Amino acid sequence: MKVIAKTGTDELANVYIAQSEQGKLIEFVESVPPPFTRDEKWVLIISTLYGCPIKCRFCDAGNFYSGKPSKDELLFQIDYLIKNRFGGKSVPSKKFKIQFSRMGEPSLNPAVLKALKEIPSRYNAIGFYPSLSTIAPNGTDNFFEELLHIKNKYYKNKFQFQFSIHSTDLNQRNWLIPVKTWNYDKMARFGRKFHQGSDQKVTLNFALTDNSIVEPNILLSHFNPDNFLIKTTPVNPTYNAQKNNLDSSISKSSKQNIIINNLRNAGYEVIISIGDLTENEIGSNCGQHVMNYLKNKVKFENSYTFPIEKYLV
Repeated sequence: MKVIAKTGTDELANVYIAQSEQGKLIEFVESVPPPFTRDEKWVLIISTLYGCPIKCRFCDAGNFYSGKPSKDELLFQIDYLIKNRFGGKSVPSKKFKIQFSRMGEPSLNPAVLKALKEIPSRYNAIGFYPSLSTIAPNGTDNFFEELLHIKNKYYKNKFQFQFSIHSTDLNQRNWLIPVKTWNYDKMARFGRKFHQGSDQKVTLNFALTDNSIVEPNILLSHFNPDNFLIKTTPVNPTYNAQKNNLDSSISKSSKQNIIINNLRNAGYEVIISIGDLTENEIGSNCGQHVMNYLKNKVKFENSYTFPIEKYLV
């Protein structure tokens, strides 16, 4: 595997594209979330699939899918970023997070579990904690049971786990995420087990659009605020979001404030996560740098052009 393209800025985020020996493309990110310095917090966001078969309406990774990276291909992304930044396998950042949430649904790739087992002994990183975000597709029970075992054995109180919910209206959620997933009761049962023995609550993520339906009473009937918190994020301006007219409401203060206030009044801790708008120009949101690369045939650093027809479904 080799890195063939890069875009971004050291002060905020860099996005890299790598090509496998079979010609498959993957992207991964290093970022410094404002207002932190790299010494305080450094975040890596790696892809767990080559594209994604889920085809969420706001995500461009679903425009192509060409399989599952191996454990070594997952670790390549991490190795490259750490070595490129620090010259070895030591990370001095006080907080060092690796998010398994760039391109692809992580529970569809068992190699993610193998990588999570190896990471603690592979790197010298005292501030490390992993983060995994999922829609919880049907048929992934074994993956999550093993993930729970790995969390308890290797990470205990240092694992950030997130369910991508996006809407409390099932018809709207099924349209946004067009595959069968666990129902809310099953998510809640697993989330309670994952939270057990940890100070870190399980996150319920909502990427808000102008038409998002978020009913606190529905959430309360499944997800206890003692175990779960809410995070709201923007819908980033991807090709598919624009095609499906999914405009983000995160910048529209009146709608956002109503949703946030209702959730807080219901007893939920709510985190409002809004990245620097420069990230939209960099392409460091939502895992879609590959699509920019292919669609626009942009001349990125150390890059060359691929025939887009080979990768699009």
